[in-house]
Amino acid sequence: MTSGPHLAVALDGVGWHPAAWRLPEARPEQVLTAGFWLDQAVEAQRGLLDFVTLEDTLALQDDPFNPSTDGTDRVQGRLDSVLVAARIAPATEHIGIIPTAVATHTEPFHLSKAIATLDYVSTGRAGVRVRIGWTPQENAHFGRRDIGTPRLADAHLGDQRSDIADLFDETADYVEVLRRLWDSWEDDAEIRDVATGRFVDRDRLHYIDFEGRWFSVKGPSITPRPPQGQPVVATLSHAIVPNRLAARSADVVFVTPTDRADAARTVAEIRDEQAKAGREQETLHVFGDVVVFLDGTTATARDHKKRLDDLAGAEYRSDAHVFTGTPGDLVDLLLDWHAAGLSGFRLRPGAVPHDLTGITRGVAGELRSRGLFRNAYEADTLRGLLGLSRPANRYAA
Repeated sequence: MTSGPHLAVALDGVGWHPAAWRLPEARPEQVLTAGFWLDQAVEAQRGLLDFVTLEDTLALQDDPFNPSTDGTDRVQGRLDSVLVAARIAPATEHIGIIPTAVATHTEPFHLSKAIATLDYVSTGRAGVRVRIGWTPQENAHFGRRDIGTPRLADAHLGDQRSDIADLFDETADYVEVLRRLWDSWEDDAEIRDVATGRFVDRDRLHYIDFEGRWFSVKGPSITPRPPQGQPVVATLSHAIVPNRLAARSADVVFVTPTDRADAARTVAEIRDEQAKAGREQETLHVFGDVVVFLDGTTATARDHKKRLDDLAGAEYRSDAHVFTGTPGDLVDLLLDWHAAGLSGFRLRPGAVPHDLTGITRGVAGELRSRGLFRNAYEADTLRGLLGLSRPANRYAA
C-alpha cells in the first residue's frame, strides 16, 4: 500500500442518523442480535478497512445535536460493546476491533483482562476506546462517588482545574494501569514444562504497584500478556483537555475537524501536547471523524439525506463534519485533510447498510483505484495494520 490514509468505520446501531432505523432496508428488529453486528464487521472487512469501532455508553442513547421530541422516535437500548466484540472476533480474520469502555465508573483491572481476552480471541486484533462518563444520569446508575458538576465547555480551558479535567486525568491513570497490567506477565512467563511440573515461571510475573490519586492496584494481572503485547488504546477528542489525554495515553485519537485548516490546527495541538508528554518519538495516529451520506451522484446523496431528515423532522447535525455526496468527492476531501496531517479517517455511516457499503465498496474502492489503499491485508494484528511495533515489556529484565 502507498502512503494513503488509514480507513476505519464507526458502528452505532442502524447508523448515525436518528431516523436511519425507519428506512425499509434497515433491520431494527435485529439490532440486539449478534448477527446484526457481525454482518457489519464482515462488510467492513470485505472493504479491507483497518478496524471497526463499537459505540457504547452507560446511559440510554441521547444525541444533544439531534434532540428527540419525546424520546420514543429513536433507537433505545444497547448491547455491551466489549461482549459484542468478543462475538465478532472469531468470525472475522483480519479487521481490527475496538469496542468502547467507560473508564469513569469501571475498574481498570476488570477492563484489562477483558481486552486482553479479546486480543486472544481475535489473535491480536483488539483495541479499546476509553471514554469518560460525565453525566449525572450515568453517575446515578452507580451512586458510589461524587463526580462534581462536570461541564464539557470546561474541556477547552487548558491548564485550568475543573471537574471535567479531573475526569480526564483519572482516565490517563486508568490507561496507565491497563498498560502496566498487560505487561505484568512477561511474554515467556508460561513455560508449560511437563517434565518438571512447572507451568509458569513466577519470576516472570510482576507486581505493578500502581499508587495514584484514583487507583491503588497491586497486580499482576490474572491474564497472560496479550498477543499484541499492548492492545491499541484509542480516545475521542474535541478540545485541549482530551487532546492532552490522547497525547499522554493513546495510540489513536479520533478528532472532529470542520475543514482542512481546522484539521491542521488540531494535529499541531496534539503534536505539541505529545512532545510535552515526552512521547514525540512514538506513533500517535490522528483520525478525522466524518459522518457520511453517500450515493452515486451528489443529487441522489442529497435526496438520501433529505429523506432521513424529513423522517426525523429536522436537519441532521453532528459534532463531526457531515459530508453528503459521492465516494469520489469524499475521497478528494479526505486526501486534502490527509495532506494537512491526519493519518486516517473514521467514517460514521449515516444509515446502515446504505452508507456502510458506500464506505466499504465506494470510498475504499476509489482510494484503491488511485493506488492509495491496500489490495489485501498486509498484517495479522491491529498494531501491524497501523504500523505500530510490538512494544517491549517494561518489566522484563
